[in-house]
Amino acid sequence: MGCQRVLTYLRIFGTTMFGVSLLVGISTAYIMGYQFFTTARNHLSFGLYGAILVIHLIIQSLFALLEHRNMKRSLETPIKLNKTLALCIAAYQEDPNYLRKCLVSVKRLTYPGIKVILVIDGNSNDDLYMMEIFKEIMGWDKAATYVWQSNFHHRGPEETDVSYAESIQQISRMVLNNKCVCIMQKWGGKREVMYTAFKALGRSVDYVQVCDSDTMLDPASSVEMVKVLEEDPMVGGVGGDVQILNKYESWISFLSSVRYWMAFNIERACQSYFGCVQCISGPLGMYRNSLLHEFLEDWYNQTFMGSHCSFGDDRHLTNRVLSLGYATKYTARSKCLTETPITYLRWLNQQTRWSKSYFREWLYNSMWFHKHHLWMTYEAVITGFFPFFLIATAIQLFYQGRLWNILLFLLIVQAVALIKSTFASCLRGNIVMVFMSFYSVLYMSSLLPAKMFAIATINKSGWGTSGRKTIVVNFIGLIPISVWFTILFVGILYTIILQTKKPFPESEKIVLIIGAVVYASYWVILLTMYAVLINKCGKRKKETHYDMVLDV
Repeated sequence: MGCQRVLTYLRIFGTTMFGVSLLVGISTAYIMGYQFFTTARNHLSFGLYGAILVIHLIIQSLFALLEHRNMKRSLETPIKLNKTLALCIAAYQEDPNYLRKCLVSVKRLTYPGIKVILVIDGNSNDDLYMMEIFKEIMGWDKAATYVWQSNFHHRGPEETDVSYAESIQQISRMVLNNKCVCIMQKWGGKREVMYTAFKALGRSVDYVQVCDSDTMLDPASSVEMVKVLEEDPMVGGVGGDVQILNKYESWISFLSSVRYWMAFNIERACQSYFGCVQCISGPLGMYRNSLLHEFLEDWYNQTFMGSHCSFGDDRHLTNRVLSLGYATKYTARSKCLTETPITYLRWLNQQTRWSKSYFREWLYNSMWFHKHHLWMTYEAVITGFFPFFLIATAIQLFYQGRLWNILLFLLIVQAVALIKSTFASCLRGNIVMVFMSFYSVLYMSSLLPAKMFAIATINKSGWGTSGRKTIVVNFIGLIPISVWFTILFVGILYTIILQTKKPFPESEKIVLIIGAVVYASYWVILLTMYAVLINKCGKRKKETHYDMVLDV
């Protein structure tokens, strides 16, 4: 016991020193600005910090490729599908069409004997349509339903001690004795809904799968995730490949679709190689039920800066698994389609909420770096601090008083994005991934300031994305965007004023013209390709079975 404790302390010390050294090294490379080469008049240069980022992208892509090879080899491993499985679906003011598609896909799951539990966050008459859809799709004679005036943590206005205890017992019996269950309960947020499903199940099943009510599951999705858990008893949770259901409805949803593919099939595939996927997404994830009940109460009662946490439920669930020393994995063989915001404001609010949970969970996650591969520490440092370096770079270049620096920054951002998207196109075998380079503009203009705003308001739990039946417009997310654009615009004005006060070299003019032509040509070509693609694929989405086909 004493020896084990010493080893744990040594791992904590070693991991901490590795993380600190890495951050200090990257910061030093950035501040010192060491250059490997530079051209006359500093039109182009390549430094140590840039080399670190390039090496990171190469290594990340390499391990992602290796993990995809491992996924293909797992096909050869036969398993018996004799473990019990429950699918828990969370719903809140869901669009009726999306809910129907979700439940139809659930009925097509090939895993034998799966139990389905839909918990609706709300018990008013306005929420009854979701229970009616559940009974219609799952079968009026098979669906067991219950309208609960309370939930596990808050009583309804007319509940007595006796009726409250009886309702809890009735829900537990109904969940244990039926294959298809729908519960409407007092509003309490997604975490409350998930808690109800987990608590009512108890330890009656081996595995628990989670799903959102706007998600369509591939028939083999459950089987493929069970395979991963069965292959290694030290894997505590596994996530699948989440694709976009409504990707051609707007430019925001389209860019989200290519970003999702990159995030899952490169970034999370790389994390999966080392057994440390940082977030098992809510639309498609599976956990060992025995682990869930080791931390269920702590997960629900999570607080941050004195406030109860009401978002980041899936990321914290993943972190709880990692905190026990279990691995988390990703498999591209398990797939689903899910809805994503189609308007800029709703997307921005979603991303701000996700950024809040990312930074909050980064702090929690850091306590368990020592229990996992050093890659977990390495990637946390790289991805956690990258936005700060990027903001510092942008401000520095926009205020250096040289137009070429601003244009060069824009060119480099698009060039790096184009290289990444080209690699993704080769890996996926689909040229559509080249449009991932568009996402860099969205990242620089919107997501970057949203991340800073998320940190500043990290203990605020309001204004997340709304239900899909009634879309709520919230303009508060535009505050950081306005501030960011003001900072950059002032920098451009400052640079123009300085450049007009001194002689403009002829060579500088030529370089500026060439750079501007290249930048403009890039946008003309890519936007033309985008217009052609949308015109072609816009017809596809009108086909009867389009939404039921996974884009593989």
